[in-house]
Amino acid sequence: MKLAALYLVPQGGSPAQHVAAFARDAEAAGFEAIAFTDHPAPSTKWLANGGHGTLDPFVALAFCAAVTSRLRLLTYVSVLPYRNPLLTARAAFSLDLLSSGRLILTCGVGYLRSEFAALGVDFDARGELFDEALGALAAVWSRPEGFTYEGSGFFARDQTISPGPVQLTPPLWIGGNSAVARERVVEHGVGWAPLVGSLEMTSTSRTASISSTAELGVLVRDLGERLIAKGREPESVEVCVQQVHEPLRGDVPFVAEEQLDWLGRLSDAGATWTIVAVAPQDERANSELLGRYGEEVILRIPAKGAP
Repeated sequence: MKLAALYLVPQGGSPAQHVAAFARDAEAAGFEAIAFTDHPAPSTKWLANGGHGTLDPFVALAFCAAVTSRLRLLTYVSVLPYRNPLLTARAAFSLDLLSSGRLILTCGVGYLRSEFAALGVDFDARGELFDEALGALAAVWSRPEGFTYEGSGFFARDQTISPGPVQLTPPLWIGGNSAVARERVVEHGVGWAPLVGSLEMTSTSRTASISSTAELGVLVRDLGERLIAKGREPESVEVCVQQVHEPLRGDVPFVAEEQLDWLGRLSDAGATWTIVAVAPQDERANSELLGRYGEEVILRIPAKGAP
């Protein structure tokens, strides 16, 4: 099981040294990746009701790449309908190139209606826009020079996005709990990022409910069958699940055995990655928390195949 640390930005803003320290501490603690969410224009209401401050994920991850050497760079999740897919491709290519191939582009349809309105994107067309963007990203990744693609609001004719990425295969992980999301993984992705949690949590995110690891296991097997039918190996696709617990906090000690039990149940269900959110707090508290988590949890995660 690999872990990614999700950075939640304090609403008052976050200085550069805070982000840099978090990235370095996460890498030292044994996390495999750092993740940032994608909310370019969230509503004040959303922020007041449990939302969180954000940084542009591509900018923030590029900054983290410069202060680390091993940490993978995970968008969690990039909302593809918000942008022309060629703009997303340019940002992704740049990040992958400057980080020597550490990008994981996790994509989602999006769920905040007010944010879609603020960005001038048709909320009801988000599924179509998402599928169009997936097709365009997969196509341009394989051919960044002389790229031609006709979209619903654009026509790329013999365009070139150069320099291209380091990774030859698009590191596309696709978020969402539905059968449609799993089918998108089969067609375009190398990873699936479902959300396991309460009905309230999943309904807020406008996705189908997955309430238990047992239910997750059934759907992972469904994904495997879909991949086999397409001539793909199920083992070639990662399954990344966000923690259902509250974000880790320095003032609320985590119970290592509970964390390990949860990670073990996720692994048994077929998950290969999990996202661990860390509550906004000061630099020292973050450092101590990540260090403890590394020692008490990450170092104790059994190696794959171990009893």
